[in-house]
Amino acid sequence: MNTDILIVGTGVGGLFGALNLPRDKKILMITKDEIENSDSFLAQGGICMLRGEEDYDSYFEDTMKAGHYENRKESVDIMIRSSREIIKDLIGYGVEFARENGDLAFTREGGHSRPRILFHEDITGREITEKLLAQVKKRDNITILEHTTMVDLVCRDNVCYGAVCRRRDGSLVTVQAKETVLACGGVGGLYEHSTNFPHLTGDGLAVALKHGVRLENIDYVQIHPTTLYSKKPGRRFLISESVRGEGAVLYNAEHKRFVDELLPRDLLSAAIRRQMELDHKPYVWLSMEHIPQEEIKSHFPNIYQKCLEEGYDVTKECIPVVPAQHYFMGGIWVDRDSRSSMEQLYAVGETSCNGVHGANRLASNSLLESLVFAKRCAAKIKSEISGVREDKKVWEELDLSLYSDYDKIKEDYRRSIEQETERMRRHHEQSNYHEAKCG
Repeated sequence: MNTDILIVGTGVGGLFGALNLPRDKKILMITKDEIENSDSFLAQGGICMLRGEEDYDSYFEDTMKAGHYENRKESVDIMIRSSREIIKDLIGYGVEFARENGDLAFTREGGHSRPRILFHEDITGREITEKLLAQVKKRDNITILEHTTMVDLVCRDNVCYGAVCRRRDGSLVTVQAKETVLACGGVGGLYEHSTNFPHLTGDGLAVALKHGVRLENIDYVQIHPTTLYSKKPGRRFLISESVRGEGAVLYNAEHKRFVDELLPRDLLSAAIRRQMELDHKPYVWLSMEHIPQEEIKSHFPNIYQKCLEEGYDVTKECIPVVPAQHYFMGGIWVDRDSRSSMEQLYAVGETSCNGVHGANRLASNSLLESLVFAKRCAAKIKSEISGVREDKKVWEELDLSLYSDYDKIKEDYRRSIEQETERMRRHHEQSNYHEAKCG
């Protein structure tokens, strides 16, 4: 197959990037599963927006503090200052945010010093992703292939020329592309307990690592403090940060409050784990008793219904919650325009690391960060696509027999990610030790 731009992934990063690319360019989007099965669809809480210049300093500080000041300041500034433009774009595409008396309604979540989060009930990610997907389907220049997995990048001399992909029936297809964008999500599928879809196994990281593309902070994995406790196998159901932002409280085994529920996620997760050890229980209790019943049903209808299905009526009783793997702050290193260290290769969304999140993501920054830097990615591609390099010989020399054993490839990729994650973890531990001892 031959295309101008290949986008691997159909979450908000991939979709918004596609919508911001020129309509006269052929765009091929591939996704490992079905179109809707991206983590963007699962995002419950909301999306941040700068309320005004008077909010800038506190928003910047909240993001930096949550990230333990390891954030790239330039990227944080870009994200915050682009937020109002992005929200305007989304509303233009038909995204409906909650309103009060006609004005946008804002809620607050953990780590935020004031309400600045827009939402659509408790399915904000689905609302945004569905509206973007509907717009993408209207574009004649965009083709989407489901159940098509990127197996490898095709590159030479640090230039990317496309990818080798695998269809559901096991057949291989090569995709020649002038520009390639990796928007293939995070690493939740590598964990036993995660809020992510299990097919998100860090494929972008693995192929980048294989070809010497620079990675950054891939040991920085965020644990969400409150997922619904269950003994059932599979993805854990997330109880949104905004539930606590609206007044839900956490209780120990004796039904006594033990923590500030609006702490940043890493600190709150650690406090919950300590309490679980003290209680000798695999969970703590979350109570929505301080939230009016009608607000629960209107603001959090999906959570309300899911808990009912699991046997809990959140308007009348506490629910058991436990921390689980949720988000990936590291990824493929990219610059302010989402360019990786390899020519003609970009990365956006959870696959990328532009430095916004530092060591720990501030609640509801993920959708915004993905959209902001996907739009910047599209702008950079638009300005540079006419000057890309092509290499027909690299395709003539490509040996597809190297990809016949897909199970071995998957295992090799998993092992390489685990090893590199451990290497980075040790590096960060040694660096922190050095800083603590040497100032």
